[in-house]
Amino acid sequence: MATALHELNESPVERTGGSPVDVSIIIPVYNEEKNIEPLYSLLVPILQKIGGTSEIVFVDDGSKDGTYDVLRALNASDHPCRAIRFRRNFGQTAALAAGFAHARGEVIVTLDGDMQNDPNDIPLLLAKMEEGYDVVSGWRMQRKDRFLTRRLPSRCANWLISRITGVALHDYGCTLKAYRREVAQNIGLYGEMHRFIPAMASWMGVSVAEVAVNHYPRRHGISKYGLSRTMRVLLDLITVKFLLSYATKPLQIFGTLGFASSFAGFALAVYLSVDKLVLGHGLSDRPLLLLAILLILVGIQLITMGLLGEMMVRIYHEGQKKPIYVIKETLE
Repeated sequence: MATALHELNESPVERTGGSPVDVSIIIPVYNEEKNIEPLYSLLVPILQKIGGTSEIVFVDDGSKDGTYDVLRALNASDHPCRAIRFRRNFGQTAALAAGFAHARGEVIVTLDGDMQNDPNDIPLLLAKMEEGYDVVSGWRMQRKDRFLTRRLPSRCANWLISRITGVALHDYGCTLKAYRREVAQNIGLYGEMHRFIPAMASWMGVSVAEVAVNHYPRRHGISKYGLSRTMRVLLDLITVKFLLSYATKPLQIFGTLGFASSFAGFALAVYLSVDKLVLGHGLSDRPLLLLAILLILVGIQLITMGLLGEMMVRIYHEGQKKPIYVIKETLE
C-alpha cells in the first residue's frame, strides 16, 4: 500500500522511470490492429526529421482484437514505442488522461489511431506552438466522413461549444492537437470531456490556435462514434460551462435562480392576496396559489443548494490545498 501511495505522488517522469523528452505522441487505440503498423511506419521518419528527443505512447483502450500483440511487437523493434493497456474499454477520454499522465514530453501531441489524421501535419502544429501558443488544435477543413451522421452534428456541436465556452474553434472533435506539458497534465478529464480540453484550459489563461490539417477516410476497421454520443456531449458541455464560470462561486448561479423563483412566487402571492382581500375572489380553486407556493419553495431550495455548494468548494480547495489561480511565471 505504501508503494502504491508513493507512486501516486510521483511525477509522471518519475513514475515512468524515464527522463524528459521534447515531444510525446499520444495515440489512443481500440481494435485498430490493422492501422497501427502503417501509422507507426509514418510516424518514425517524421519524428526523426523533426529532431530532438521524442516518444510514441499507444494507449490500448481494452481492445478485443490483436491490437496489443502488434504493440508488443513494435515495442521489441528497432524503434520501440511505449504502450499502456487498459483492463477493459474505458473510452477515449480515459485513454487520453492515461497518456497525459505517463507522457514525458515538454510538448504532447495527440492523434487518432485510425489513420484518418495525417502524421505529416504534426510539424505544422509544432511550428505554430513555437509562435508562443499553449494549445494548437487541428481543423479538418476537408473532412472525409458522412455528412448526416458525422459532419452535420459536428458542425452544430462546434458552433454550440464555441458560443457557450467562449473559445471559438472550428473543430473541437479533431484529436490531432498539441499541448504544452503544464496544460495537458493539469486538466482533470472525465466523461466525454476530451473534446473540451481547449475550453477547459482557457480557465488557465492559455493561448489557443487552430491549424488546418488533412483528413482521410477510414481504410480499416469501423468507426467507434455515432449519433448516440450526442446527448453525452451536451451533458458534458453543461458541466464544462459550470466549471468554467461557477466552479468557485456556485451560489451566484443557484442564488440568482433561487431569488428569481422566490420573487416570482412572492409576486403571485401578493396578487392573490389582493385579489382575495379586495375583490373577494376565492382561492380554493386557483392553480396560481399552488404555483406561488411551489416557486417560493423551489427558490429556497436553490439558495440552499448554492450555500451547500459554497461549503463544498471551500472543503475541496482548502482540504487539498488546491489553488484557485494558475501562475505562468514569476520574477524575483
